[in-house]
Amino acid sequence: MITASKDLRTGRSIWESGPTPRVPHRRLSRSLAADVLVIGAGITGAMIADGLSESGLSVVIADKRGPAKGSTTASTALVQSEIDTPLIHLARKIGKPNAVRAWRRSKLAVDAISARLLEIGVPNVIRRDSLYLAGDLLDKDALANEHDARKAAGLASRFLNSADLKSRFGLTRSAALLSYDSAVIDPRQATLLLLKSACARRAMTIYSPAEIAAIDVRERTATAANGHHIEFRHMVFATGYEMRDCVPRRGHQIISTYAMATAPQKRRLWPEQCTIWEASDPYLYLRTTPDGRIVCGGEDEEFSDEEKRDALLARKTKTLQRKLGRMIRGADATADFAWCGSFGSSATGLPRIGAVPKMPHCWVALGYGGNGTTYARIAADVICGALTGRPDVDADLYDF
Repeated sequence: MITASKDLRTGRSIWESGPTPRVPHRRLSRSLAADVLVIGAGITGAMIADGLSESGLSVVIADKRGPAKGSTTASTALVQSEIDTPLIHLARKIGKPNAVRAWRRSKLAVDAISARLLEIGVPNVIRRDSLYLAGDLLDKDALANEHDARKAAGLASRFLNSADLKSRFGLTRSAALLSYDSAVIDPRQATLLLLKSACARRAMTIYSPAEIAAIDVRERTATAANGHHIEFRHMVFATGYEMRDCVPRRGHQIISTYAMATAPQKRRLWPEQCTIWEASDPYLYLRTTPDGRIVCGGEDEEFSDEEKRDALLARKTKTLQRKLGRMIRGADATADFAWCGSFGSSATGLPRIGAVPKMPHCWVALGYGGNGTTYARIAADVICGALTGRPDVDADLYDF
């Protein structure tokens, strides 16, 4: 039977339920200037601002909602080095050398995220192994090929047949790949503490609510909806899927996704509590929380209409509960939280990070797919490197 807690909080993610650190921010009540204007105070904006302010640049963040109040809170925060597009498929799209570079860079990004969050005292940053189950995208034989490709690229991987998978994890699938480079975090806590750390350097100020209504790239001036101006040397769009019309969107689409968090489990969770996801389309993905809940997401749809997306939440939650119950036998699939969100995706599974064509001094990161936090770190590396005279060696993988 599929049930919901009497206190089920629909439309609100689990990350919005607990106490969070206060981040200083203010209304934009005057015109001002900064080295860099970052539009967006989510996980990407926070990582970029953290890097830029550490380099000594003055940074202003403008956000129309508030710190960590956009799509960041919709994340399930499986911070994976594994890209949505399997290595063997990505090699066909962009060539084997570039595909290997992209996968290796994602691993480095997860390492960097974990190190930085631990450095600034973000709680519950937990490294996890990752279990990738055979599905309709990669069956047992294709998964074996993927394993060989990862090993050849120097990426640690173990192929598990059905007997291995059943005995070690209690899961029933024809095969799986076990890798060792994932993490789980609370995305809201991480974002707020990154912003708080950057603000403490006194090189960054957050203005919110502050919606940017117009941009003049020749004058290097952004005008807020209330008429105040922000002069900048460089500007960065860190707005997730909500991109301005001036940013090219070729090969980019908006996906709606759904997630739920169970009540705390009364039984033992699966061995090793690795993150779990499927080589399927759409795929199901699972993680645990420190208080014993299961966070489950998936059921993606290729549309961006928020009313249409939200109207499907109840039905999608029931589907996620059914799939969770089938995958983790004996788990209590009671939903305490259920939410949905939108994100950008691309044909290759790689983001677009770089200078905006025909917009001098403007930078953007979009098309994150299921690797939002990992790509946010890569965006911070690429953009901070470019603006501080240290070009990133992998920037060409992501540019326009």
